[in-house]
Amino acid sequence: MERSAAILTRLTKLTDTSLIVHWFTANAGLIKTVAKGARRPKSAFAGKLDLFFSAEINWSPSRTGELHSLREVSPENCRPGIRRNYDSTLLAAYFCRLLELAVEREHPEPELHDLLKRGLDHVEEEGPSTRALRHFEHELAHRLGLAHEKRHAAPALREALGGLPPLREQLFDRLKLGKNFRFPQTDSEA
Repeated sequence: MERSAAILTRLTKLTDTSLIVHWFTANAGLIKTVAKGARRPKSAFAGKLDLFFSAEINWSPSRTGELHSLREVSPENCRPGIRRNYDSTLLAAYFCRLLELAVEREHPEPELHDLLKRGLDHVEEEGPSTRALRHFEHELAHRLGLAHEKRHAAPALREALGGLPPLREQLFDRLKLGKNFRFPQTDSEA
């Protein structure tokens, strides 16, 4: 069994009852796990798997292939504010996609795990902004040794990674124009 702090970056339906869960872990880098039975109403994973959750996870490594078995999840930070605001959700998704392009699977990158955690926490607390987008790109480019000046981060990442996630242009335009849609709060959140 392996154990690590992790951030949930992507969910994919595997079967009628199971999910493929992508994690960016502090100890093992990007990993994919299968959460068997996670879509069942009485699953042990119920309420524990959603985008951008930080959690302590346990998994059993696969002997063949890259799809490991998720055993336990203990959520530590659910970041509900990110899901209440569409632009926050887009920015958080952009951070995750950019990291997926930049790192090798199952290669530990604790500094980049910390960068993603800080980026998501910032979006949760302060909301989305072009400043946050550019800062994340700069920090990533700097840690990858691609650019040392902020104004060169996006072009350096674009060249090194073979492009940036298509979401960037839409997100940048929305944030620049201030089209910041916030989902209404429910009675339980007020």
